[in-house]
Amino acid sequence: MIIEHQGKRPRIAADVFIAPNATILGDVTIGAGASIWFGAVIRGDVGHIDIGPGTNVQDNVVIHVNTRHDTQIGANVTIGHGVVLEGCTIGDGALLGMNATVLSEAEIGAGALIAAGAVVREFARIPAHHLAAGVPATVRGELSPAMQQRVARGAHHYIDAADAHRGNVIIEDV
Repeated sequence: MIIEHQGKRPRIAADVFIAPNATILGDVTIGAGASIWFGAVIRGDVGHIDIGPGTNVQDNVVIHVNTRHDTQIGANVTIGHGVVLEGCTIGDGALLGMNATVLSEAEIGAGALIAAGAVVREFARIPAHHLAAGVPATVRGELSPAMQQRVARGAHHYIDAADAHRGNVIIEDV
């Protein structure tokens, strides 16, 4: 569902995959080749949300914004199932593990890995190509070159998956 809010209409590149039960509202921009999966909610009601090209927003993700800080998500970011983002900045190629939370004005560096279930506090800074884990999340160290490559490949899998889902047909709406 794509919803205009107070005169602001989402701007979505023509080739973005959007699952039929995803919701995109208000001041939102989504770049080419991105994918928005089942149950995701992207709510740009009090500020702007920018999702870069090739980024995948997986099932049941919530992306919101606040009046203090827009939400900026770079290119080729993998946002795992159930992640919550609120008024934060995510660098290109980062990977956010399932059910992670990134709070207001936090910054995640390019190619960083946020572990599943981690909670990144307000104003936290996670350096590029580093792992952060825990509640609250702390930086655990720099990613090995092999892990950096694995993180970088994450978004490409979802580009292929989106292509496979484009032909889906709803056979019953219950």
